[in-house]
Amino acid sequence: MDQGLEGSAKHPVWRGVKIALGLILLPLGVVGLFLPFLQGVLFLLVAVALLSSEVPFVARLRDRLRRRYPGPWEKAEAFGRSLKARFRRNGADR
Repeated sequence: MDQGLEGSAKHPVWRGVKIALGLILLPLGVVGLFLPFLQGVLFLLVAVALLSSEVPFVARLRDRLRRRYPGPWEKAEAFGRSLKARFRRNGADR
């Protein structure tokens, strides 16, 4: 039975992969803040996006950042929505 994307998002293996990937990207982001060839902010944002659905502390941090910086947050969410729409559209074309 195919559970689709929503069903696999709650799967324990998928949860472990998200946490592991987030924990790998987090230190890369911190190091990238000091190294010019590594995009630290990008790695940090992706790590927070991955971990916020699995780790309550990171979810609270995300919410605090959303309240403190609403303008950039709105732009990031709009960009995320456009990416989701693009992938859905491309998936429907297959």
